Amino acid sequence: MREEKDPLGTVRVPAEAYYGAQTARAAANLPIGGPRMPRDLVRAVARIKRAAAVVNGELGLLAPEISRAIAEAAAEVLAGRFDDQFVLGVFQTGSGTSTHMNANEVIAGRANEILTGRRGGKHPVHPNDHVNLGQSSNDVIPSAIHIAALEAIRGRLLPSLARLGEALARKSAEFASVRKIGRTHLQDAVPMTLGEEFSGYARQVELAGERLRALEPRLGELALGGTAVGTGVNAHPEFAPRTIAVIARETGIAFRRAENAFEAQAARDAAVEAAGVLRTIAVSLGKIADDLRWLASGPRCGLGEIRLPELQPGSSIMPGKVNPVVPEAVLQVTAQVVGCDAAIAWAGRGGNFELNTMMPVIAHNLLQAIALLADASEVFAARCVEGIAADRETCERMIERSLALATFLVPALGYDRAAAMARAAWESGRTVREVLRAERLLSEEEIDRLLP
Repeated sequence: MREEKDPLGTVRVPAEAYYGAQTARAAANLPIGGPRMPRDLVRAVARIKRAAAVVNGELGLLAPEISRAIAEAAAEVLAGRFDDQFVLGVFQTGSGTSTHMNANEVIAGRANEILTGRRGGKHPVHPNDHVNLGQSSNDVIPSAIHIAALEAIRGRLLPSLARLGEALARKSAEFASVRKIGRTHLQDAVPMTLGEEFSGYARQVELAGERLRALEPRLGELALGGTAVGTGVNAHPEFAPRTIAVIARETGIAFRRAENAFEAQAARDAAVEAAGVLRTIAVSLGKIADDLRWLASGPRCGLGEIRLPELQPGSSIMPGKVNPVVPEAVLQVTAQVVGCDAAIAWAGRGGNFELNTMMPVIAHNLLQAIALLADASEVFAARCVEGIAADRETCERMIERSLALATFLVPALGYDRAAAMARAAWESGRTVREVLRAERLLSEEEIDRLLP
């Protein structure tokens, strides 16, 4: 179905639309630009609606044919069949009610078509009385945020990080014998191996996975069953635990009812925590990406200790120039994820008393951050890390030229005399080894024993 819009972006309801009057009014009165509500959030809402229809049928609250029609329609939304019917943007009512009603109307409209052959409408399936039975935007949207986030973390981000971590670990093993100079403060430090350097990167990514998995107990709590303010008004006492059990079984994630419904609806602390972890991961990836840019700098007038895969011409004016494309793309992703975290932190305190009223922007930024980090990790591994090669000759030459080799002389000469050797090497343009030989402070055997 193609949507028609006037110059302000207002959606006009086509005759074949599944959504109804409430969605149309919301679209007409919110002609604000920007992205639509995330597909993953719509998918999570549909998952809730499907499970709710099944449970409400089992509880005898819905007629069997209505329960089945709603469940079938929700499954189709879950599969993406009606993505074009979700017309609302992120910047809407702070509870996400606009998108929630959009889902209720699409599901009801499709359920009516299943039962009667006529799409849309409120009979025999009503969007509020039947699709929304035992629910409220105020408990569905917070639950959908948690479901969507955990599904995206498990299904996309963790596997992508695992691939990146494995690629870095393989490079650590491959470079285990490549000696190079270490650096602190961007200055020469003592020698190490390139493999040791890459082992640090691999551990950063491994810890990223641990941090994400540690979020599951909080993101696994669902507000479902609290309805309007957490009291559970109009919800059957068995509705929430049974519906959440269906969702947990279908997703393979240990979702459970929130220990305190009032906290689960009034605050978005778990999302704020998750955003902080995503920011930490972004900072980790940014550190790795920036290091690789420096290590590959040159190729002749920089460090040049590693070579990155050549992906595309690096300049429209300088022939033969090749840029570190993927690390720079990753660095831009990290900037965006840090921005997402800032938006979520601001939105996390947005609301009063029993409801946060900035949930759409939280959902958008949280799911965007997860998706960006997943894609960046996958590309980083496949298009960069897996193709890195070491320049052993450059690495060895850097070690021999380093003034930091004077560190190894301290046990034999003391700090001050070792520092004098380093100063003499720097001023004369010689290596520390050459100065030692010229000064004859140590025998050739002692020099070879002390210096790497």
